[in-house]
Amino acid sequence: MTADKELDARGLNCPLPILKAKKALADMLSGQTLKVISTDAGSVRDFQAFAKQTGNLLVQQETVGGDHITLLKRR
Repeated sequence: MTADKELDARGLNCPLPILKAKKALADMLSGQTLKVISTDAGSVRDFQAFAKQTGNLLVQQETVGGDHITLLKRR
């Protein structure tokens, strides 16, 4: 997964990964991608809901070891 920007949210619990991702996306241009790495298992479900609510595209999600990686495309 390649991204325009990467956010390391490991060790943060809900809702911090979402809040930090929202802030990062606000500083990005439409069409750019944000890669978020989180250790909070709830963030997988949270990012699915976040994408639906905000209109940003959920490109990909995967879990590697204890890391949950989410790729979002800015609307």
